[in-house]
Amino acid sequence: MTRTSTASTIPLRPWARPHDWVEITLGLLAALSFLWVTTTPRAQWTMIVFGTLIALDGLLSAVMPRFAYSEGVQVVLGTLLFASPWVMTYTGLAGASWWSWVLGGLTILVASLAVPIANAAAEAPR
Repeated sequence: MTRTSTASTIPLRPWARPHDWVEITLGLLAALSFLWVTTTPRAQWTMIVFGTLIALDGLLSAVMPRFAYSEGVQVVLGTLLFASPWVMTYTGLAGASWWSWVLGGLTILVASLAVPIANAAAEAPR
């Protein structure tokens, strides 16, 4: 029998929430994007670091579905990835910049949509 929260039909068991898998996938795409887009060492390492952090936080959220703060961390990481082409000055690399903007924006979107689900899971009776 699967336990679900009263606010949604998202399971409270580990590895069962779809948005966690999307976050893991987005992080992996960012971390590995240097394989198919032209980068500089600065852009490459920026995307590897933020992509890895996004994927690891997605894994944490998947393993511990009641840990609601994880989605807030995803929003921050997505924002940092989105801003990284300007901050780390690689806007001249169209592929790397667009990957950062799109993956960062999608991470922000998915995590923002998952905040109510994570809060409901955190507040659900044990």
